Amino acid sequence: MSTLRLADTESAADLATYLTRAKRLDDAGDVRLQAIGTVLAAWTCVVPGRGLGSSGLVLGLRTFALAEAAHLDTTVPISAITDRLARGGTDIEEPPVTSQPTWRALSPPRSGWEPVGRVAAADLAEVARVGIAEVAQGAPEGSGAAAVADLRSRVWGRMTQTIPPVPAGTAFGLHALGFLRPGTAAQATVHTIGPWTRVATEGGFVLAR
Repeated sequence: MSTLRLADTESAADLATYLTRAKRLDDAGDVRLQAIGTVLAAWTCVVPGRGLGSSGLVLGLRTFALAEAAHLDTTVPISAITDRLARGGTDIEEPPVTSQPTWRALSPPRSGWEPVGRVAAADLAEVARVGIAEVAQGAPEGSGAAAVADLRSRVWGRMTQTIPPVPAGTAFGLHALGFLRPGTAAQATVHTIGPWTRVATEGGFVLAR
């Protein structure tokens, strides 16, 4: 069984915080752990896509330094990793149980991304705030799961009015995962390739298709 060793306790705490936020979006959610050399990429799902092409899919990504080189690509329940991190230390033993969420098969390209501009973090925070309020008002307590999923898909799948425009779901992901640090000069960079849009801040990445 493989063991990943994070660079330090700060990295372990950072990963725990990130996964705790992702788990709030889906208590039964999964995390894909990709270790290549001394870099660990942790992928989570913010908004599940719909249809054969998983249109509207929004993924979160944060990278962490490893103390030792490793090669691993596995997807496991988020709770399996947060439980291990809660014990302290920097080692993550690979959980014996893996998962196969639909989004795992949709890997964004590693290269070939084209820069298309920057968006103010404050503008993205406002998009997230307005969208969250719209979902809350449009799906009151007692709404069926299908109706809520449809509303979320419509709200987070539309494009923002920012320049350049981005899928609203990226703003929601940046907000929900704690990647937005609004400030007068805070900016998010936007890149695209094919059906994918990537919005990045110093805190992490959110990708949508």
